[in-house]
Amino acid sequence: MDNIGLKITNNSKHFAKTPIAESTKTPQEKAKLAKAAQDFESMLTQMMLKSMTKTTGGMFGEESFGGDYFDTIFETKLASYISENKSLGLADMIYKNVIGENLDMNKIKQELQSVSNTDLRVAPRKIKVENDSTAISPSKGSINRLNKFDDIINKASKSFGIDKNVIRSVILAESAANPKAMSNANAKGLMQLIDSTASDMNVKNVWNPEDNIFGGTKYLSKMLDQFDGDLEKSLAAYNAGPGNVKKYNGVPPFEETKNYINRIKGYMKFWEDKL
Repeated sequence: MDNIGLKITNNSKHFAKTPIAESTKTPQEKAKLAKAAQDFESMLTQMMLKSMTKTTGGMFGEESFGGDYFDTIFETKLASYISENKSLGLADMIYKNVIGENLDMNKIKQELQSVSNTDLRVAPRKIKVENDSTAISPSKGSINRLNKFDDIINKASKSFGIDKNVIRSVILAESAANPKAMSNANAKGLMQLIDSTASDMNVKNVWNPEDNIFGGTKYLSKMLDQFDGDLEKSLAAYNAGPGNVKKYNGVPPFEETKNYINRIKGYMKFWEDKL
């Protein structure tokens, strides 16, 4: 079994607090959850209506022709109407607890329309980096762990326009692809998110691999935006905070940060050589 060595980092240098960002969930995922939450509330409401009218023989009475049939149709329609209009608020509560936003079907529909127009993909970024590093071969165990998250990494790569091998290399450097990794600075998961960064990236469950990878990739994406696609500066910001990159007008003179960048570039060279 491979030993997983986690870097020791200073909590004040690892991540800087950034502006609050939108949910990491895609519009399709939001729409699915919204429907599931509304269906659950509708089913519960229908059960309540049936229970309330049980003593009167149903809404149409025991002697009515086809009463059972029409009762079911009417209860289903009424329950659906109540749920869609938030009369109970249960669907909204479920949705907000998971997504972190109020359930707004008009907003979800607009997001879905926007996605259908852009195909949910961001154009690949132009990353500035001279990778003359020597390839660093990850351990067999870390590669085996990493391979389990290929689908999520590919999805994050397409969503944020960051090459999947960059994401892979960051994960290897941060956690050796161990989803349960936690550093001395309390950085957690595959991409080693501290609590403030996870909150800013709207990561609901830092131990969930998809949430963690999307949160870390989103943060790296913001650093690339901030430093004009310069990968070394962006990685330095990911590790030591954007404030330190600005302070030193480039990669700060921290041995940990310089080793971190070289390690990632070495992993990137390893993936390049495999192509």
